[in-house]
Amino acid sequence: MIKPHGSDILLPRIVEDGSSRKEILESSKNMKSIKICSAAASNLVMLGAGYFTPLEGFMDKEDVLSVANNMKIKNDLFWPTPVMNLVKEDPGISVGEEVALIDPNMSNENVIAVQKINNVEHLTPDDVDLIVEKTFGTKDPEHPGVKTMYEQGNYLISGPVKVLNYSYFEEEFSSTFRTAVQIRQDIEAKGLNNVVAFQTRNPMHRAHEELCRMAAEQVDADGILIHMLLGKLKPGDIPADVRDAAIRTMVKHYFPENFVMITGYGFDMLYAGPREALLHALFRQNCGCNYLIVGRDHAGVGDYYGAFDAQEIFGQIPDNALEIKIFNADHTAYSKKLNKVVMMKDVTDHTKDDFVILSGTKVREMLSNGESLPEEFARPEVAEVLMKHYMEK
Repeated sequence: MIKPHGSDILLPRIVEDGSSRKEILESSKNMKSIKICSAAASNLVMLGAGYFTPLEGFMDKEDVLSVANNMKIKNDLFWPTPVMNLVKEDPGISVGEEVALIDPNMSNENVIAVQKINNVEHLTPDDVDLIVEKTFGTKDPEHPGVKTMYEQGNYLISGPVKVLNYSYFEEEFSSTFRTAVQIRQDIEAKGLNNVVAFQTRNPMHRAHEELCRMAAEQVDADGILIHMLLGKLKPGDIPADVRDAAIRTMVKHYFPENFVMITGYGFDMLYAGPREALLHALFRQNCGCNYLIVGRDHAGVGDYYGAFDAQEIFGQIPDNALEIKIFNADHTAYSKKLNKVVMMKDVTDHTKDDFVILSGTKVREMLSNGESLPEEFARPEVAEVLMKHYMEK
């Protein structure tokens, strides 16, 4: 199986042993506590689950600026986006101290992790501007990822962590949330040798379904990992439970049994386009996948990124930065001429009118009105799941 990033073995930062976890939780009652932001909490989930192997915890200022400028931490390990614990006020903690990190997404003052403090550093407005611009390619506060990062604060708390739980993900998405450890175990148990991963924050329509099929055929994959984001999205995106139901319906009806693994991971979407595509590849390598499908405007939002920026950035990193390979995909759509889903770049004789293409706005409008989507665009069983959601809103 493909090796994890920067390590011979996966390094999940979760405290697995129940008695050790109980002991740490008891000790945390005597520690200073910090209620962290949702982005930091989702970083902890990724650290705990092994997705962020080999990181031990939150980055310090030197690493954050090195990642922003050069996409590597100070030991030269490739890393495309900062992994930060930012707070708005000086937390009044000392180097070497252990603090309890409180999950902002749970109502019971849940201690999600304990962090040993290596440093507390102040980021200047210029530092934050640089980090934002390098990560997102823009400082526009209308960009959802930029807006979120600017709201996190200027005090950077670095140091290793002991993760105690996976926030709300295990309970709310018990059938879907999986750690990188669990996915590797599943791949090994199934005897798979060449797995292609598909990242999604949306329901999958026929074009997505066929894209997975095309990729699997072209790279001779013996399995597909549909890996959906379960964390926070921007307003208007389909909720994770609805997306999950729609994807499971599609796989049940239209893929061979046991060929597709449907899983999810607990992370808040960055909408960082090219940089986030690199991160997606890195943690799919940690899952044990050999390929990641990278499509048009992967991890993008609005008009901030070019259609293929997320593919082109893979040609700009060192050859040895990642072991996982990329399956570059164009936009896929149903061809009225050929009566099948195709990659639009492969049919140069087609005009826009030769494809069945619906905007997200049009899809939402039709479903809200109880109108069926064209079968060329969406499988009827999937459309039914989505229509129920929109009509109940």
